[in-house]
Amino acid sequence: MLNSKNKNQFLLMSVMVLILSMALLGCTSESVENESESIAESENIITFAWPRDVGTMNPHVYNPSQLFAQSMIYEPLVSYQAGGELKPHLAESWGISDDGKEYLFKLRQDVKFSDGTSFNADIVKKNFDAILKNADMHGWLGFIPKIAQTEVIDEYTFKLTLTEAYYPTIQELAVVRPVRFLGESGFPQDGDTSKGVEKPIGTGPWVLDEYKADEFAVFKRNENYWGELPSVERIKVKVIPDAETRVLAFEKGELDLVYGEGVISIDSFKQLESTGSYGTSISEPVATRQLVLNTNKEQLSDLRVRQALHYGFNKQAMVEGVTSGLEEKADYILPTNFPYTSNVDATVVDYNVEKAQQLLDEAGWKLPEGKNIREKDGKPLEIELMYNSAESIQKTMAETLQSEWAALGVKLNIVGVELTTQVERFKANEFDMNFFSNYGAPYDPHTFVNIVATEGFGFREAISSYPNKEELLEQIAEVQQTTDEEEREKLYTGILGSLQEQGAIVPISYIRKIAIYQNNVSDFTFPANRDEHPFTGISVNK
Repeated sequence: MLNSKNKNQFLLMSVMVLILSMALLGCTSESVENESESIAESENIITFAWPRDVGTMNPHVYNPSQLFAQSMIYEPLVSYQAGGELKPHLAESWGISDDGKEYLFKLRQDVKFSDGTSFNADIVKKNFDAILKNADMHGWLGFIPKIAQTEVIDEYTFKLTLTEAYYPTIQELAVVRPVRFLGESGFPQDGDTSKGVEKPIGTGPWVLDEYKADEFAVFKRNENYWGELPSVERIKVKVIPDAETRVLAFEKGELDLVYGEGVISIDSFKQLESTGSYGTSISEPVATRQLVLNTNKEQLSDLRVRQALHYGFNKQAMVEGVTSGLEEKADYILPTNFPYTSNVDATVVDYNVEKAQQLLDEAGWKLPEGKNIREKDGKPLEIELMYNSAESIQKTMAETLQSEWAALGVKLNIVGVELTTQVERFKANEFDMNFFSNYGAPYDPHTFVNIVATEGFGFREAISSYPNKEELLEQIAEVQQTTDEEEREKLYTGILGSLQEQGAIVPISYIRKIAIYQNNVSDFTFPANRDEHPFTGISVNK
């Protein structure tokens, strides 16, 4: 579990994840003006739009650097693949000690940075040490505070020692930041990358070639890349903040690709798809849209009330109506394509108004004659639902719930707030109901259950009336340290099932990414890692 020292940093990261998961998260400070001249050299280029500048391309810091762009330049020791499989990347193999504390990485010997210098254990240690110099900044990532020692065993062998066993270490090494690797010439003289880097030197398939702040960035193919060379020679990122402007640019042929979460409206995506003139793709679930019910509130402290609210709205109809089928009705609180989530034993709740009314009656919330709001001990069944005012899907879903629950005799007051306010109120336990979505791959399920168990993030307080709360917290602490795969699977099955059965976390829909591209673009695939770039294997015929 996260300790109190790291809560504020983890919260800051949570806010950034929430803000940037509406699209994908992702160079130098120099402005380059010769864009048209360079691009004219090659027609083998993909142009796509992003809502904001790609940022400074520092692998060890966060905003404003955009995750997709960082992942084009910088690479991990381990990569996260479909189904949660962790595969060797810059490390060709690794071993873990029986006590789960020591990790020995055998590094690839055929890897060069984009400036021609060697990738080896010395530079791996230098990157780790730069990150640990600012450990408080990175404490949201569970294994960082547990690092006891980094060692160079030989030129291509690196050892990481933890203070205690922490099974998600390998999974967390696959995230886009901060543990990716900057070349020697990119380090500032004092080695403190938190203040900036000299230049973005990585081992990845792309090199930042041209950049004009808030206008565009052009990445060229790293011709000396150690892995499979990309088919496309250049990727141009146009900064287009407005979603409607992005759609118009795509229709004019100025963009080859639109990609991400929330980068254009669902209506625009469906309209473009309906023309039959473009290629389209929809990803597997990347996260679950959820409702969190605060069991600290009197009206929601009774399990029967929470269950009644779940039974009392037509989830399938709402998801289809609000997202035009782009999202899928969620039966479980985490997508089942994540590790340890495919066998969760939890009741799938189907729409059943009669069942909902029966449960409310049993809980003592009766509908007085001549009134349309249920009461108990003279108090009305009145609940507030908080949503992000910038999120049209949350707003429309809130309005739908308000209408459906009114038919049950439940008064739902909906209030739109800014995202920062939404997060702060959730953290402070100042809410009745709130929208939330989990972090996705490669963070979950361990990050999700971690914040559920940690004070100050909203979940632990929200589940305070669970009769098995203490048992849950013990299981969550245990699952992080277990070295037995079978036991870990069993623990997650119990944790996730119990969280759902107690009804404080209601799954609504599975969030998906979209991609729409011109017909001359082929071989588009979604990365398994929610934050990675989507350009692996993509081709274009101009």
